[in-house]
Amino acid sequence: MSVTMAKADTFDRQAADAFAARVGEILNAGAVAAMMSIGHRLGLFRVMADLPPATSAAIAAAAKLNERYVREWLAVMTTGGVVTYDAGRATYALPAEHAACLTPGAPLGNLAVYAQSIALMGVVEERMLDRFRNGGGMSYADYPCFHQMMAEDSAQTVVDHLFTALLPLADGVTARLERGIEVLDAGCGVGHALIAMAERYPNSRFSGYDLCADAIAAAQQSAGAKGLANVRFAQQDLTDFAEIERYDLITSFDAVHDQKEPADFLARLYRAVRPGGVHLMQDIGGSARLENNLAMPMAAFLYAISCVHCMPVSLGQGGAGLGTMWGWETAEAFLQRAGFSEIERHVLPHDPLNVWFVSRKA
Repeated sequence: MSVTMAKADTFDRQAADAFAARVGEILNAGAVAAMMSIGHRLGLFRVMADLPPATSAAIAAAAKLNERYVREWLAVMTTGGVVTYDAGRATYALPAEHAACLTPGAPLGNLAVYAQSIALMGVVEERMLDRFRNGGGMSYADYPCFHQMMAEDSAQTVVDHLFTALLPLADGVTARLERGIEVLDAGCGVGHALIAMAERYPNSRFSGYDLCADAIAAAQQSAGAKGLANVRFAQQDLTDFAEIERYDLITSFDAVHDQKEPADFLARLYRAVRPGGVHLMQDIGGSARLENNLAMPMAAFLYAISCVHCMPVSLGQGGAGLGTMWGWETAEAFLQRAGFSEIERHVLPHDPLNVWFVSRKA
């Protein structure tokens, strides 16, 4: 019997039809996600959350947008189950239960922030096709608006919880910050977390390093606008970072896994911490083993981000390309190898997709 015939004999049409339906659901959800990014960036969810049920014209007027485009966007959101539609009155509404995860400061976090990643994948698709065929990596400059998106993410996972949940993870650090210590944020992006700490703890001194010039320029502008004299930002390739026992606290928020060599990077951070100092690290909470992530919420999304961003950015620096889902086991092993002691691992209610490590230098 030929292979073709064998396959035909075992072909399960019911399973095939079910999977075809599943593919349809995937395509539909992807379209909703892309339109969700547009709605987020234009402030449409925020506008609708503040309005009673309204017509497309009223929503467009409140958002200062073109009605025809808003009406078509609302059709996507309606058929996608995001907004509700009253056909008799021709009005649309964003239920409070939906606004709870789609608007700035929402109690469940603003998940619309991450819809921008779906749109970004389309922007870099042509370059990714070339990388699949020929290998090689990418640079941060290949990703438009990346730092804006990461700043929004950081605002709700880091800055909003910095003083209530994150710094208290490291016992004694808050009191030391009040007295005055040296702090580094390695991979600081546009600097929101560091600026918040500099404002809160005027007796401490803060430094922020990042590879990207545009991120550092934005951080410097923000710090200057606030008149902060206890914080400085500098563009630096942390691959060559070589400061010795200078800092009492080093933070790295979602910044380690896409470094050129994460193990070497953590070893350099260890050398930069003074004895008795602390490293506070946020990174992705997935496992290094694919089979352990099958039931993880948004695992496919995280692997996709890894494929189009974190892995190629590392490869573009000549690095290992470990990717977003390098695994908390790998991170913990690298921290141990670097020399850190008393390594604690935490998963926090407000940030279930990430893991937080508190590591000390004896």
